[in-house]
Parts: sequence; structure tokens; C-alpha cells
Amino acid sequence: MPHFLYILRSVQRGRYYIGSAEDPEFRLGEHNQGKVDSTRAYRPWEIIYLEEYETRSQAYARERYVKAQKSRVWIETELLGKDSGL
Repeated sequence: MPHFLYILRSVQRGRYYIGSAEDPEFRLGEHNQGKVDSTRAYRPWEIIYLEEYETRSQAYARERYVKAQKSRVWIETELLGKDSGL
């Protein structure tokens, strides 16, 4: 079964959250239900980006890489193809 890198955006605050999961829609539900401590305060979330991988380890490696960039600008220009914020 495929695994995904996903990027969420807080609808009200514009923050990003980067994660990986087998079922990103299910995981989005967990974020929006407040089941994830680190995202609870920024609900609601929406999925704005997905990348599909064959294995969990590939998706997790990509998650670590994207998180290591530590840059909103990098996410918006390199992944989302924008030259400014959403």
C-alpha cells in the first residue's frame, strides 16, 4: 500500500504542518479532531500538498527532508510553486 508525504495548512492561521501517513485523509481527521497535540491549537487544517511513495520509509525520509528545510518560503516556492504566501 502506498504512503504519502502530506502538508497541511491551518485555515485560520496559515501555519503549515508536514507529516507522512498511509491514509492522509484519515490523518487529517485526527488533526482536525484535536487528537494530535502539536496541531490542536491551529485547527481546522486542510491538505494542500501530497506526494505518493511506495514504502513508509520513503515517505518518512521525504518528510524528514522537508522538515529539515525549516522554511515556509522553501515550501511555498519549491513544493507549492508559489512566489508568495497562500
